[in-house]
Amino acid sequence: MDGKPRPDATYEQALFAMDRMIALANFGQQDIAARLGLNVTDLTCLGFIIEAAMAGKNLTAGDLAEQGRLTTGAVTGVLNRLEKTGYARRQADPNDRRRVHVVMEETAQARVMAVYTPFYERLCTLFEDYTPDEIAVMADWFTRARAAMQVSLEEIRESGAAS
Repeated sequence: MDGKPRPDATYEQALFAMDRMIALANFGQQDIAARLGLNVTDLTCLGFIIEAAMAGKNLTAGDLAEQGRLTTGAVTGVLNRLEKTGYARRQADPNDRRRVHVVMEETAQARVMAVYTPFYERLCTLFEDYTPDEIAVMADWFTRARAAMQVSLEEIRESGAAS
């Protein structure tokens, strides 16, 4: 499919549009988490668990703490809530009883996708307006922007709290 004509835009306009989308996504995560009976931190951690399961990888409680930037005590609370709501469970490592694997419950992904699917379908429809080359540029930009954001957030964290 040929791409549609695009309006001219400056990088300032693109940054503003991105900031507005990120703000909406932050509020949206709160709504989605509430719909699933979770808080945003639990939903984020559940996303890490689902991603690992889809990749065929084992995720430990320590891995989850690192990815979620949580203490081990906070991860314990997350796992307690995810178990209580039926999204995940702990499984002892047979080779190291101190290590705990986090396993996604069979129904977890379907329950999450029931909420996300309408949004993803709208995005797929939106992608139909773009050529494969345009989609490749977007994917490249999002990947590189995420890396730039990661570096910036690490600098912010290292600089400490505001005075």
